[in-house]
Amino acid sequence: MPSPIVIVGASLAGATAAVTLRREGFDGGLVLVGAEPHLPYERPPLSKSYLRGESPLEDALVWGEDFYVSLGIDLRVGTRATSLDTERKSIALDDGDTLPYERLLIATGCRERAASVPGTDLDGVHALRTVEDCDRLRAEMAPGRTAVVGGMSFVGSEVAASLRALDVGVTGIGSRSHPLQRVFGDDVGRALSRIHEEHGVRLVAEDRVAALEGDGRIEAVITANGLRLPCDFAVMALGVEPDVDLVAGTSILVEDGIVVDEWCRTTANEVYACGDVARFMHPIAGRSMRVEHWHHARTHGRAAARSMLGTGGPYDEIPWFWSEQYEHERRLRRERRRRDRAWNNGGLRGIDRVLPARRGARSGRVARPGR
Repeated sequence: MPSPIVIVGASLAGATAAVTLRREGFDGGLVLVGAEPHLPYERPPLSKSYLRGESPLEDALVWGEDFYVSLGIDLRVGTRATSLDTERKSIALDDGDTLPYERLLIATGCRERAASVPGTDLDGVHALRTVEDCDRLRAEMAPGRTAVVGGMSFVGSEVAASLRALDVGVTGIGSRSHPLQRVFGDDVGRALSRIHEEHGVRLVAEDRVAALEGDGRIEAVITANGLRLPCDFAVMALGVEPDVDLVAGTSILVEDGIVVDEWCRTTANEVYACGDVARFMHPIAGRSMRVEHWHHARTHGRAAARSMLGTGGPYDEIPWFWSEQYEHERRLRRERRRRDRAWNNGGLRGIDRVLPARRGARSGRVARPGR
């Protein structure tokens, strides 16, 4: 009997790839392995509706369990792949099992970047990557409590907005002058600062977390510029890093992610990678990139499945992103056109119709507040 296709990472990208394989005609063995104990789910609600208690986890599931069963997908959740042998084409699992594979897809995504400052082991210090992380944070959220959010990019800004929705006092620390300034630029960044401040967030700009202070439980955050910010709990939203542990000791090339070509192929035979964990060559941009977003996870997962079937083409999807904070939504899209503009179509006061964007480049920004 031929070995199955094995997908490591029961993520949005991994689940999408598995379902695409079935929908597009693959009828052999198919195993989807995930370290978390849940069915594959989408992560955006963890900083928004699920965190605020407005939606159940079931709403975030990519598909229900019966759907995987109906497609003959062997879904193994709560099981971690611990090592990879590319010569023998096998995966070792933490339950003692060994899985041979015909083709392997790695969709392990990212993990939270650890804060390298004193005090991260104190009670009341939170990261946000998994459902369990979110549940622990949600248990802290009550009107009148105070929180410090370290890092004001996508997750930090969204968490700050969700905390304020539940009347938690929030101080947000950002390394730049404004939230999401690196992504959306100065004008939108200034508008976002104003929006957060209008909703009661105290912003500490051009600073970073230097230490977390407390006796067993966090009492204050100390910044690099010497501020002491008392709080009941803290959220460290310092970004993520690709989870590449599985390929350690193999010939697979890693450079801020698993390096793949336009067909999602790694440097090892019959091993593919997709989603957040993969650094891919983009034929339109003319450079390699790694994208951490919901839309890319879906499209790259489908592309990887088709490449494994031999029916795909070079992956040239244009990445786009969004962020939802309070009543506003912001979007960014990398454009195909050589002369791009970014625009705002109303809702962020102080922003005119056209925002600055590089001419002659292949990227642009779109800020689209409102829904």
